Amino acid sequence: MDTWVLVAGIVVGLLYGIFGVGSAVATPVLSLLGVPGLAAVVAPLPALLPSSIAGAWSYARHDNVDRRLAGRIIAAALPAAVVGALLSHRVDGRVLLALSGLALLFVGLRVLGTGGTAVDAERAARRRADPRFVCGAAIVVGFLSGLLANGGGFLLVPLFLVLLGLEPHRATGTSLLIAATLTVPTLATHIVLGDIDWTTAGLLAAGLVPGALLGGLVGQRFPARRHAAAFGLFLVAFATWYLLRLTLHLT
Repeated sequence: MDTWVLVAGIVVGLLYGIFGVGSAVATPVLSLLGVPGLAAVVAPLPALLPSSIAGAWSYARHDNVDRRLAGRIIAAALPAAVVGALLSHRVDGRVLLALSGLALLFVGLRVLGTGGTAVDAERAARRRADPRFVCGAAIVVGFLSGLLANGGGFLLVPLFLVLLGLEPHRATGTSLLIAATLTVPTLATHIVLGDIDWTTAGLLAAGLVPGALLGGLVGQRFPARRHAAAFGLFLVAFATWYLLRLTLHLT
């Protein structure tokens, strides 16, 4: 299984760099490779920090990171991420796996339904300027990223695309920067709780970090409209396949 975990890390890293979605994909993949519930949920965390930084650096080089918005999101999301991480230990691992798949499916359908763009550009601009909206959204993202042990990219990218009106490349780059920060308290919490399988985490990281760096370079070559459409299609297809496999496994 070790070789497959390494291969999975490379593939997930590429997807993370291209779309800003890493752990939410890595967890289902690890579970399908036989890694048990909570271990599959938390194993991607040690790789998320360096891979998020690598991916964000690729986008920042082309000015595709909104640092001001990222700072506002991080300020509200960090404490919520700690609360979510602490609560994750009280939730059955199988439930967390199912929630990961359902969240991916919902977000993918939402992105496809809007074409990956804000429904109303004027309203999106007002939301970006409204600290209450940004803070509320950040708390939700932070809590779910802690609960599901991921950087929140699968929620941040559609939030930026559909509700805040960011351009797809900028949405991905900004989400990677935020994910790097949100990973820190979640990872620290699970280290203290002794949840990390370091062998699996190390193998995954060995593939995920270079994959994210390469994916960040590749992702910015996508035309913006196609980038958003590909993101939505990928999430729906992957989540549908994963949930079917999970259902068959549990029955």
